[in-house]
Amino acid sequence: MPPPPLVFSVMDSASGARRRDPSASSRSRMPAAARTVLAALYLAPFAAAAPPPDPRDSLNIDSKTTFTPRHYADLKTWEARKAGLRRQILVSAGLWPLQERGPLAVHRFGRTPKGPYIVEKLALETLPGFYVGANLYIPARLSRPAPAILVAHGHWKHGRTHHAEDYSVPALCANLAAQGFIALAWDMVGYEDTRQLPHNFGDSPEELSWLFAPFSLQLWNAIRALDFVESLPEVNRFQIGMTGTSGGGTQTYLLAAIDERIRAAAPGGMVSATFQGDDVCEMAPGLRIGTNNLELTSLIAPRHLLLVAATGDWTRNTLKVELPAIRSIYALYRQERRASAAMINAGHNSNRESREAVYAFFHRVFMRRYLYSAPPRESDDVPLPSREELLIGDALRDKPQASRSAIFAEWRAMAIARTASMKDELLRERIAALFHVSLPDQVAVPDSSAELVLLRADTGTPVLAQWLNPPSEDTDEFEIGVSPEGLSCERCRQAEPGGGSARARLLIEVYRAGLPPQPFRLERATFHRSNFAERTQDILSAIRYVAGFASRKPIVLSCFGLARAWCLLAAAATPPEINIRLAAGLDEDYTAGLAEYLNRPGIAYSGGLPVLFRLASRHGGGAATAATMGR
Repeated sequence: MPPPPLVFSVMDSASGARRRDPSASSRSRMPAAARTVLAALYLAPFAAAAPPPDPRDSLNIDSKTTFTPRHYADLKTWEARKAGLRRQILVSAGLWPLQERGPLAVHRFGRTPKGPYIVEKLALETLPGFYVGANLYIPARLSRPAPAILVAHGHWKHGRTHHAEDYSVPALCANLAAQGFIALAWDMVGYEDTRQLPHNFGDSPEELSWLFAPFSLQLWNAIRALDFVESLPEVNRFQIGMTGTSGGGTQTYLLAAIDERIRAAAPGGMVSATFQGDDVCEMAPGLRIGTNNLELTSLIAPRHLLLVAATGDWTRNTLKVELPAIRSIYALYRQERRASAAMINAGHNSNRESREAVYAFFHRVFMRRYLYSAPPRESDDVPLPSREELLIGDALRDKPQASRSAIFAEWRAMAIARTASMKDELLRERIAALFHVSLPDQVAVPDSSAELVLLRADTGTPVLAQWLNPPSEDTDEFEIGVSPEGLSCERCRQAEPGGGSARARLLIEVYRAGLPPQPFRLERATFHRSNFAERTQDILSAIRYVAGFASRKPIVLSCFGLARAWCLLAAAATPPEINIRLAAGLDEDYTAGLAEYLNRPGIAYSGGLPVLFRLASRHGGGAATAATMGR
């Protein structure tokens, strides 16, 4: 009889998310140490018979999962993590690596004097024929270049023109301009003047394969908005900040995370350990695999940061949880005081009190004012523009506007040009980052298991394996067999033609090998690898294990059925110094039936089958690190 399940709470090492057994509430009040001892004694007879549990089976993360902050022991470790997270954001957006960008076409539709400032209607042509409505607020009197603030709006009905007691972009921008800042507010996709695309586009298989989606395009628009502001002669390019609330808070911490030109950031209402944002423009395949908003915001360190929080939403614990966690990253730079927070007694908002906290923050950072005196208050004497003074309307619609298909074509052209400029090393790095797969540094083989189990040292995920022909002193080649049938595969037990008795042969069973492809769900894809990627991870574990024996000797991947796709990705992601090849030639027969199966989010952006074939076929015979532990 199998042992009963233990009731426990575990931490996922990759994401920091807590996973708890649903029956935990019925746990007895026996002391924890006693429960542990009794459990160990009870389970001892079964320890040698059962393989270790697979942590992937219990991993279920979504936008409302509670995350526990990670701790980083030193700056070197954090800087390495920081580089990987920046790449993760940009890969998820289909924008890595960022390329040189040409001049931005800006279309102007008139200025309106408003006393202490002037407001101007603009359209930023972020892609040929695609216009993003915007407003530029400039102080009426400027004697020298001024600090500039980018203002990203949230999901309120009227976006950049929304004016209400609990949220007002015009009040924020007008007061910033009256206080001496230049402010730019622009539309989310599908809002106000920017309606060539709906807000929830990008769900067709072809658009997904190019990562043409709200998250991607809005991040691109934000980068181009920053390019525009930096180019203005009225702007001090070394004093650019950014703020936004709710969905605008998401845009704020993401742009500041990837672009050092943002010298100070004040995201509001979205930096939370308990809610990650669930709008289509806040999610993307792979964006938060192994991470969360808290850690992504920490990428802003050591630049100035203000977390604007509220007692009535998911940021209510900022002073106890999020701020101390982020300050622990700032402490690595010895800059803890640069991270601060403002707690507002209200619901989800950007009300007057929240806005005044933002004014004070930017004054302290950029103007060195109010360090020891009261910061500026929002003035009722500052006139606010009407919606008619902010919206472009018919004047923009009269311009030739690209259709959805034409905008998509421009996005594809940008991705194709990026791929054409990349060398193999970057292509391999991108394909591995897109699917979140990697060759592990180390694979352990626990002696406690009766079966051969390959255990990734970085994730703890097990792979069942079986030597059909163990390595010996005479071994001159190694074969890894992979099939949807796992260890039950009879075809895999037949030696590949041309493989002699001196070939060592390993058969593996990858994760949920027999299950059909999962239907795509954006929220799940944001936090989890696909089963396709998990199977590739397992093949990479086997490659690392076998490479510990093989040294410079060749490793052959002998794959059957849909496993050919998993092996193709594994070979493409394997560093070229490992001497590996696919048993089947890279020809039409090999790819028959795989094109549709491989049509996954981002695959076209990453170069598609041609790049996979190119990378999979370019492996040499360099020395492999002997990193296998155990038998």
